[in-house]
Parts: sequence; structure tokens; C-alpha cells
Amino acid sequence: MSKAVFLTNYPAGMPGPEHFETRDVDVPKPDEGEMLCRTVWMSVDPYMRGRMRPDVKSYIPPFSLDAPLEGGAVSEVVESNVPGFEAGDYIVDFLGGWKEFYISKGERTQKVDPNLAPLSSYLGVLGMPGMTAWAGVTQILKPQEGETLFVSGAAGAVGSVVCQLGKAKGARVVASAGSKEKCDWLVEEAGVDVALNYKDYKNANELTKALAEAAPKGVNCYFENVGGMHLEAALNCIALGGRMALCGMIAVYNNTEVEPGPPNLVNLIGRGVMARGFIVSEYMDKTMEFAAEVAPLLAQGKIKYQESVYEGIEKAPDAFVGLFKGENKGKAVVRVGPDRS
Repeated sequence: MSKAVFLTNYPAGMPGPEHFETRDVDVPKPDEGEMLCRTVWMSVDPYMRGRMRPDVKSYIPPFSLDAPLEGGAVSEVVESNVPGFEAGDYIVDFLGGWKEFYISKGERTQKVDPNLAPLSSYLGVLGMPGMTAWAGVTQILKPQEGETLFVSGAAGAVGSVVCQLGKAKGARVVASAGSKEKCDWLVEEAGVDVALNYKDYKNANELTKALAEAAPKGVNCYFENVGGMHLEAALNCIALGGRMALCGMIAVYNNTEVEPGPPNLVNLIGRGVMARGFIVSEYMDKTMEFAAEVAPLLAQGKIKYQESVYEGIEKAPDAFVGLFKGENKGKAVVRVGPDRS
């Protein structure tokens, strides 16, 4: 027997422990063209909240109540009937999350080398969050030396890499995070120029004033992870010809009513702003370019990262809910099984 986490009902508003259940399930047997995988590390990510809305059409199907949840994971191949994969290989795919064992056909699966980097990093800085950050910075924002880059949710798995890529390209980086501890890390370790604790500001007007002081020449590039008053403040401070990469809006994911749009969208017109929403899967053909740029920076210590580690699959719901309470520092990961790398 093994364990897997199921969604018991679709949450309205903030998800809680009552929406999840850990159950005993049989360890599956691989057929021809399949392999049995043991999850070592699993990821929890904000996008998963969208999969808990069965009535909302999205780029990815909603979770079922009749099957274990799924998500990104680093796993060890236990038994393989798939050419190119052998027992003992470590892989990253999008099926292994929320369960201890699972069957994979090797589709959307990538081998990883545990000798090059810690296995958990393939779910963070070297995984989907890192790729998301790289795509937003290099393919959309394209910051130039001396420009100002504003990053909301800057202490998270995506935002922290955005900040450091921006610095590597010569930008002045203004970051926003939700605690003094996170802001201190952004300045002292990630090297941002200014870190704003958004909890010090009651509304968009107060955040706008602080952002304007931090970016007196205006914001040339904005990487959006949060929404709400951050988007409004960014629109107030956006420079002529500014660019906005719209990655996420975690502030509104649990709203039970439609969030009103910011009242200053008209600034997009008069200031000639380009605003582009994106999903990382659009850029998967550039994975090698991402690795070629980010892996050396990581090896050289020019990109640093944090992880919030939860122990045991039973803690996966806590890790997920913690994303929306700002409890994670950097990437939230769950150690599901022993790491024998």
C-alpha cells in the first residue's frame, strides 16, 4: 500500500485542510510502455488553485474528485518498461505530485542529474518556476541596462529569480514582499536595490507613493505575480513605453466574487504600454536556452534561492494552503520519500 492525496470537494474561497484527504491506495503495476515511479519531492504551486474550479474554463483541466491530485515532482524510476528509462533514474514530470507511487509513460518527462544540483531545485530555480521567470524576463520584458524592473511577489520561487535575472542584465530592481524578513533576504542575498514590505501600506495610493520614491524615473518593466493594489501601483508608476509581464495574480485566486479591475487601466494607452499575459508552456521549446543561461549563474552563486520544506505527503495540503497565506520562503516543496541520490 501507499498514500495519495485526494480533493474531497471544490473550495469556495480559501482552501483548507477540510478540502483534502490522504488515503491508502494500492501500488500500481506497470504494463508494457509504462514505468513505476516513486515520488521523492513534490511541488505545490499557485496555479493548482485554478484547477480546483470546475466551472471555470482554463488552459488546464480541473482536478477530479475521483482520482489523486497531480502536479510536478522529482521521482525515482522503480521499474521501467519504457525505452530510455531504467530503474534508478531520476525524472521530473507533472504526474507525481500528491502521491507516493504512480505510473508514467515517459511523456512530458525529463531525466535529471542529482550530481549537478539538489533534486528539489529541479522543481524550483531549475524547474518550472525558474523557466517561468526566465521566459517573462527574456522573452517579454527584455530589460535594458539602467532601466527599472518592479517585481511583485518577489520573494517567491518565480519572483526571486526574476529579480536576480534583472540584476544580471543591469536593471535597477524594486521588489515587493510580505515581511521584513523576506525584504531583508531580497536586499542582502538576491541583491535588489529596494525591497518594499507591502504590508506597510494600507492601499494602492500608499504603495504608489513608495514605489514612486523607489523608482523616480518610472517603472520600465513590471513582472506581475500578485494583482490587486500592486497592479494599480505599477500602472500609476509605469514609464512611457513600459512593458508588463502578467504571470499570476495570487491576491485574487480565492475571491468568491469578481475582483473589480484597476481604475487606471487607461494609463496603458497614453503611456504606450505593452501588457502580455503568458503561461510557461508557451516557451517550452526554449528550455535549453533557459538552462544555458540560468544553470551557470546558479553554479557561480549569482542566483540564490530559498526553499520551504514540508516533510511527508500528509503535509502537502498545509504546504499548498501556506502559499496563499504568505508562509513560504522561496519554493514550497514536500519531501514525499527518501532521497537516495
